[in-house]
Amino acid sequence: MTSDPILFSKQNSVATITLNRPEARNALSPDMIADLGQALRSCRSGEVRAVLLKGAGGAFCSGGDVKDFTNKLEEGGPDAISQHLRDLAGTLHREVILEIRRLAKPVIAAIAGVAAGGGFSLMLACDVRIAASNSRFLMAYANIGAPGDGGSTFLLPRLVGAGKAMDLYLASQPLSAEAALEIGLISQVVPAEELDRHALETATRLAQGPTLAYGRFKALMDRSWTNDLEAQLEAETEGMADIARTSDFHEGIRAFTDKRRPWFQGR
Repeated sequence: MTSDPILFSKQNSVATITLNRPEARNALSPDMIADLGQALRSCRSGEVRAVLLKGAGGAFCSGGDVKDFTNKLEEGGPDAISQHLRDLAGTLHREVILEIRRLAKPVIAAIAGVAAGGGFSLMLACDVRIAASNSRFLMAYANIGAPGDGGSTFLLPRLVGAGKAMDLYLASQPLSAEAALEIGLISQVVPAEELDRHALETATRLAQGPTLAYGRFKALMDRSWTNDLEAQLEAETEGMADIARTSDFHEGIRAFTDKRRPWFQGR
């Protein structure tokens, strides 16, 4: 057994968070979810300008720890497993999914092996999803008689459409990387042996970009799901006015005028 369910490192303004339960295909234990939330909160720092999320041992994340669910049911009955899932999902939602969406910087998922159940949902919450060619995607919830959590019922139909989202849930069958790319579930597919390098290069490139603008665009997109057009246009107006006070915007327009490459610093 590994001792640390989450590994965290930082290099060149990129924070790398690794799900580290390879013996369980990085299934989401309560300790892992809590530690993942803590790692994501540390990424709020201005020193971090992009986040790379991946799994150890050839898998991204196989979802919730179903063996633990079974133990809770056998030890405490329906009330015990109901409370356990309420606590687990609540923590996942508050400390991980919402934290990813509220981070004002890009979060890149590097997906190797399986992304299933809660791992599938975790991937959906990220801004960029890069998959190895041998990866597989599975909602999995229906296979254990569950409806879904981790924001999957909200995020999935917005990525692939309501009809396709329902198809994926009802089928509960693995989807190949190429099929996932075709329906817009993931952003890119790369050879398995190139995944780590390509994902890190992508995160590094984004970390060198106008990260304040990235964060603003991310927030505007999320608000657009509940805003009407008038409210969204007003939010865009405020966004442009706010970003106009930043050094990155000043650098961007000067570089455009000077016909040179801009040097953004996330300020």
